[in-house]
Amino acid sequence: MRKRRDVSIARESTSRQPDLDLFAAPVEPEPRVEPSFDAATSALYEELGTAFPGASPGSAVTVTTVTQTAKDILEGAFMPLWVRGEVIDFKAHRNGHWYFCLRDGSTQLRCVVWSRDRRSIPAPPDDGMQVTVLGQLTVYAARGDMQFAVRRIEAEGDGLWRKALERTKAKLEADGLLAPERKRALPRYPRVIAVVTSPDGAALHDIVAVVRRRAPHVRLVVVPATVQGDAAIEELCFAIDQVSRWNGADTIIIGRGGGAREDLRAFNDERVARAIARCPVPTISAVGHEIDVTICDLVADHRAPTPSAAAEAAVRATEELLGELQSRARHLLGAVASRIDEAGGALHRVAGDLTAASRSAIDRRGSRIASAAGRLHALSPLATLSRGYAIARDDEGHTLASIDAFAPGREFDLRVRDGTVRSTTNFVTPHTDGEA
Repeated sequence: MRKRRDVSIARESTSRQPDLDLFAAPVEPEPRVEPSFDAATSALYEELGTAFPGASPGSAVTVTTVTQTAKDILEGAFMPLWVRGEVIDFKAHRNGHWYFCLRDGSTQLRCVVWSRDRRSIPAPPDDGMQVTVLGQLTVYAARGDMQFAVRRIEAEGDGLWRKALERTKAKLEADGLLAPERKRALPRYPRVIAVVTSPDGAALHDIVAVVRRRAPHVRLVVVPATVQGDAAIEELCFAIDQVSRWNGADTIIIGRGGGAREDLRAFNDERVARAIARCPVPTISAVGHEIDVTICDLVADHRAPTPSAAAEAAVRATEELLGELQSRARHLLGAVASRIDEAGGALHRVAGDLTAASRSAIDRRGSRIASAAGRLHALSPLATLSRGYAIARDDEGHTLASIDAFAPGREFDLRVRDGTVRSTTNFVTPHTDGEA
């Protein structure tokens, strides 16, 4: 048997730690003659016996046993490793898995990203991209292929993050969610502000401090959510939808404090962006970073560089509010006084016009009355009396218009132009036809 050396790098969690030469310091072997295959087999027979699995044709093992054993040995011998190389032959399978090779010079390593591990990778790599991957060397037992199961991928620079950001941005822009005209104005005087963030983070402390200082009358409602990690995306979406269903907030602040680019992954996720877009309440994105812009910043109605800036944008200071109220009161008083002056001038003009119109109407009616009076006077009996005629009336004031009403000796009043004459009938002389 060939002398074997212990392996210094092995996964601690496995119970099987075979002695392999991987990663051991090179040792010059002693010159010896390698035995032939038959000789090696004979040595195994002598040491293990023919009943040992795989030591003889009668004890041959199955292919499944070989590949599964190789899988167990590889996974037991290698802890998760970071490996650097160039991506080639990338393929995305319809079942959600990614397959590609890492190339280093003339050497290639088959790699696979299972669909369950894609959540921690921002975007699929492109062919020719230099990447560093974290994974576990294993064997695909069904085919006996050695492959590297990748859990994380980091590209040189910001290639993957920039690619994922651009892909998500393009989708949202195609749906009109980034259009400036859909941005809503923040309410000037909110009564209730919902804060979607971690209840234990510094972001919430900063928001509370600013709101209490500027507008202590505003009510803050904290909707807790994890802001980083695998659960952050689902919790943020759930918290935003909760506020939407509640419909009791005037403004929503969504965000967290600063962090590394990986920590901000949830705020670049398409699902969180769409949850913000469908929220009926005006939103403020308050991810604490100054340089990069997240997808949530682009979708929200207002972007604040820090949680403190978000709180300042959401509420107005009490002093500022009082100053504005005083300014508006002065403006209102000035407007009222101006309207009163305008109304007084208009009333004065209306009064003058009414007086002139009344005088004109009186003059016109006076003329008509004078004209009518003239016509009436011409037809009046008094006018007839002024021309020398008289009217005879009895004691009851009835006009005596016929000689039949005058009996000899009857007394009557004779009305003349300037008075009445008491008269007595002496005789009556009738007129013949044609006499005046």
